[in-house]
Amino acid sequence: MPALTTEELGSMPLFACLLTEQLTLLLDRHRVTSHQLDQVIVMEQDWGESLFLIRDGLAKVRTYTADGDEVIMSLLGPGDVFGEMAALDGASRSADVVALTPLHLIKMRSAPFASLLGQLAPFALALARLEASRLRDLNQRFALQSADATTRLLDALAYLARKSSGGQDVQTELPPLAQKEIALLAGLARETASRTLSKLRTRGTVAENNGRLRIADSQPLVKRGLLQV
Repeated sequence: MPALTTEELGSMPLFACLLTEQLTLLLDRHRVTSHQLDQVIVMEQDWGESLFLIRDGLAKVRTYTADGDEVIMSLLGPGDVFGEMAALDGASRSADVVALTPLHLIKMRSAPFASLLGQLAPFALALARLEASRLRDLNQRFALQSADATTRLLDALAYLARKSSGGQDVQTELPPLAQKEIALLAGLARETASRTLSKLRTRGTVAENNGRLRIADSQPLVKRGLLQV
């Protein structure tokens, strides 16, 4: 995988407001790394002075309950950064980040990133928008904890689709994922997720091609308030 160019970095929403010389500063001594499925990229309570940018692939941010149950806090897709909070405040990592698919990452030094945030209000605002978007996703998922299994599964599939597409397309084809990961994201038992997914396939709401799922009919999401039209 070749080094990241300033043009590629500048095409990502978070960095679109930066000038070429500022993008060059961020990429000074950056590293391109590749990671396999299920590889842990950062661990909760670790210390680190680097931040990471996802070039392609999907990752999950996870933690564990006191009972040892895994909880997926959020998903990360192309153009997303992680590790930025620990890099900025000097605290330890707040959660694990694990590869959901094969990943290509850009590892960057935190000092230039923090310096530009302090100097450039538009850059700081872009990061605030990114964090706000993550918080909205988290709030919606927690708000749906008492919803029925179909609603929770559809919301999880739509969330995966948006992250896979890098935009708002809920009908993009998903990467092949283990069903347990989809169940975890939806907050469902694996058996419940499997039964619900079978029903959605039968109704034509969800299609599958070579192990890759896709929301074929978005109207059930609209009816459940999961998608604005």
